[in-house]
Amino acid sequence: MAANVSVSKGRSEGCGPTIWLAGRPEELQEWMPLGIAGIVTNTVVLNQYAKPYGSVLDLIKKYLDITDKPVVVEIDGHSVEELLKVGKVFTNLSDQIILKIPCSVNGLKAFSILKGEGIETFCTTVFSLTQAAAIAQAGVDHILPFCDPVRAVGGDPTQLIRECVQMFSGWTQRPYIMAALVRSVETAHAAFRDGADELVTMWTVYRDMMDHPLTEEWNKIFIDEWVDMHKNGLLEGVPVTPY
Repeated sequence: MAANVSVSKGRSEGCGPTIWLAGRPEELQEWMPLGIAGIVTNTVVLNQYAKPYGSVLDLIKKYLDITDKPVVVEIDGHSVEELLKVGKVFTNLSDQIILKIPCSVNGLKAFSILKGEGIETFCTTVFSLTQAAAIAQAGVDHILPFCDPVRAVGGDPTQLIRECVQMFSGWTQRPYIMAALVRSVETAHAAFRDGADELVTMWTVYRDMMDHPLTEEWNKIFIDEWVDMHKNGLLEGVPVTPY
């Protein structure tokens, strides 16, 4: 599947973890060409973002319109049968669709069935190592330890990422570990440091990942020198915009 290929290629070439984004289609469009692996949704944002489009299906179609990369759709239901039927509606829309299902016994059963059908899956709402072990054995492809909700109750937001990295280190075909509900640059830094294969965050956090006071300071130094060269005619023949 596309996402697995992307992560595997990134790991083998040593180019670091993949970054996935969440947000409204119109907010994500400009960021998708910048090396973003794909779009990830959850039912909270689907409920918010679908209203202007009239339905969740129309919202997902809009995501598909703005990118050829994977679109992860979170589904839910009260039974394994419901999860499978709902999932089929979305996977029938496009080969780009990947299913995300909350961590539960029903989800465990669904992951096993979907694995047999060759359908790529994400497991969300993962808060313990025992949950991660169980869903991995059931065949899930991506495990999503929640980060900042753990911080909110006084815990270490990336401890489970470290534990998963250690637990799966001997597996030849292990699930990918995606840091999820990352609400700050600080948490993103910790997730990368602790070995997450993937990270999903809002586009605003992704934008802010580029900020650093020293970067700002030195960028100003360099642009001032650039402007000075331009004023002194040292950039003649270079297509410089007047400052």
